[in-house]
Amino acid sequence: MTKAIKLLTALPPPQRARLMALAREVSFPEDTRIFEPGGTADRFWVIRSGAVSLDQPVNALHRVTVAGLGAGDLLGWSWLFPPHEWDFGAVAFSPVRAYEFDAAAVLRLCEEDPELGLLLVRKVAEVLAHRLETTRGKLMEQYAMHRRGGAV
Repeated sequence: MTKAIKLLTALPPPQRARLMALAREVSFPEDTRIFEPGGTADRFWVIRSGAVSLDQPVNALHRVTVAGLGAGDLLGWSWLFPPHEWDFGAVAFSPVRAYEFDAAAVLRLCEEDPELGLLLVRKVAEVLAHRLETTRGKLMEQYAMHRRGGAV
């Protein structure tokens, strides 16, 4: 498995400083639902401390946790791609402190600084590739356990 990509530390210092100029510090108490699938993705966060669970509704009563995020991790990428709606839900698994970024402001900055825009898109793509690999592994484990349990 590949190492997790930490968005802010992956950016060179000049680009990181430009991006951080747009950051706002926020916090979420434990068990706070940060966003729901299908909601408007108009911001993203970089977690400073705490833990966040990404989940997917299975039915009206049950959600499945698909990933856990911690310090340095990117929370939210749907702001970058139309239709700008969250694909998963997110809940604070513990008290969370994070840097929050307004997506429209970041996109404007990327237009003003194409080098930053390209770097940011590449790093977000690396994060997505890593998460896809991790999710694939979890699905294979679940499938194997399901098959061993005798279910077809």
